[in-house]
Amino acid sequence: MHTLDPRALTGRDNYKLMSGSVVPRPIAFVTTLSQDGSVINAAPFSFFNVVSSDPPILSISIARKNGVMKDTARNVLSRKELVVHICDESIALDMNETAAMLEPHESELERTNLTTVPSTVVSVPAIQEALIRMECKLYQHIPISNDEGEPVSDLLLVRIVQYHFSENVYDPTTKYILMDQLKPISRLAGNDYAKLGERFTVVRPEYQLSRLNDLLKDGSG
Repeated sequence: MHTLDPRALTGRDNYKLMSGSVVPRPIAFVTTLSQDGSVINAAPFSFFNVVSSDPPILSISIARKNGVMKDTARNVLSRKELVVHICDESIALDMNETAAMLEPHESELERTNLTTVPSTVVSVPAIQEALIRMECKLYQHIPISNDEGEPVSDLLLVRIVQYHFSENVYDPTTKYILMDQLKPISRLAGNDYAKLGERFTVVRPEYQLSRLNDLLKDGSG
């Protein structure tokens, strides 16, 4: 067992260890609008997850470059709006193209074959080809600083204000997402990604106890 002190490591080394250990990670494919509304910014982020279901809140952490905010963070703080798309196999290559470092006046979408569609609640356009998209508004911004007090990343908590699901991936009867139809991809380390892969089911103990209680109540146990 190798034991390492993160305080003795560089930020880059910590990133390599964390991104290689916390896997797989979902990918937020985010669109935002520039402050003047003239440029649609698109970028993927894998420091991304669910925070709360009531209210429905997502978290996205965006690293700064030499202390400077990335376009996505700056746009969200300016306009308080964004659209989060779930990455699937069909848009993986186009999504990767938007990771290019461009000037603020340039749109990453011009490097792709993706098209946009108007949102219904927020002013930020969405990516039409994405099977799941979530219109969001900024809930809270938490700047993260290093030990020297320098801001190094921006943690955005964003509230979902509208869902859009392709008919192929959403069952309105059960309200479940159809994973085999969605075919989501996840981020690993370096240049590696992963598909959904093999799944298995493990029933939670509290569910088993609840089921037993139900059986005892209706006399079928």
